[in-house]
Amino acid sequence: MVLPDYQGVSILNLMASIESACGGNPPYLPLRALPPDEIAGARNLILLIIDGLGHERLISGCAGGALHRHLRAKITSVFPSTTATAITTFLTGLAPQQHGLTGWFTYFREIGSVAAVLPFRPRHGGRSYREAGIEVNALMGHKPFFDKIAVPSYVVSPEWIVHSDFNAAHSGRAQRRGYDTLDTMFQSIAGIVRESPERKYVYAYYPGLDTLAHEYGIGSPRATTLLSRLDEAFERFLAEIGGSDSTVIVSADHGFIDASPGSQIELEDHPSLAETLLLPLCGEPRAAYCYVHPEKTEQFETYVRSELSAQAGLFKSRKLVEEGWFGPGEPHPRLLDRVGHYTLVMRENYAIKDWLIGESRYTHIGQHGGVSEAEMQVPLIVAQA
Repeated sequence: MVLPDYQGVSILNLMASIESACGGNPPYLPLRALPPDEIAGARNLILLIIDGLGHERLISGCAGGALHRHLRAKITSVFPSTTATAITTFLTGLAPQQHGLTGWFTYFREIGSVAAVLPFRPRHGGRSYREAGIEVNALMGHKPFFDKIAVPSYVVSPEWIVHSDFNAAHSGRAQRRGYDTLDTMFQSIAGIVRESPERKYVYAYYPGLDTLAHEYGIGSPRATTLLSRLDEAFERFLAEIGGSDSTVIVSADHGFIDASPGSQIELEDHPSLAETLLLPLCGEPRAAYCYVHPEKTEQFETYVRSELSAQAGLFKSRKLVEEGWFGPGEPHPRLLDRVGHYTLVMRENYAIKDWLIGESRYTHIGQHGGVSEAEMQVPLIVAQA
């Protein structure tokens, strides 16, 4: 089991280093492997997040390539090691302990709904919350990272999400630029670098590897081919912006493990467990938050320990908060609401899933959200151009 190391070795601390280097005042320790003073003088400070690129996969898939040659350190994600939680840390500079987004499915008691956070829709589907009159800013209350720093900033994301409700709410005063392909992403970043001589911060996000890893597996030929293309495109990008006084930082929100046949546990196959729950499973299939009926607590605990102990670790969610799994400091006022009474932290490559009426069923080969080395450890890549 690998837990986040918020004492100078996590993506949270990476954001603290960047915030300090850009004139902000973060409440967290800077990243040991990247002190703020090292990057404070760069005219262009660029952070590229490759969704799903774990440290382990980088080493095995890009040995000798440009990304590997500029690899500086191995750092940890946050808990849970998943996009909705980690990307919110990149976009706010806050630990999950403070930003309170605890997984793809998060229960918001204040609106009585389980949300799919990034699409900003109810889990059961239908209209987005914005269309129903609920604004992201009002519900989440985060100050965007870009509004905490003293330099002009840019967000470079795929065209289909760059102006999404979630992205717009977390971009603050940053300019948003959309792109269509891997090559046009790097072209967009290079264009921003060339636009003006002023100091600037650029945040770029690439989800393609994550998409293929979920569908085919992180070790699949398709994911491997894309990783090679990424590496080659990164090398060309560094050459293109050479001499621009740029520091390029590459990291990831999480890594991946690949599921094996039979490793997904279906809640409907465990009716004695399902009947103890007040709400659908929240969080992630690799880190599931359980809201348990107060009169069925003993039944819930007994069932998990007797029937699922080889597949899942059982934790009281309050204890995870107290032990700092979600970060240091005072917790978000709604954090305990959003992590349920218990958390199932899945072992090996197991996952647990439930389905709502009418919900489209799917199977993911690639999985993340847990505390394995492959999921939790991500690379820190630093290149000068």
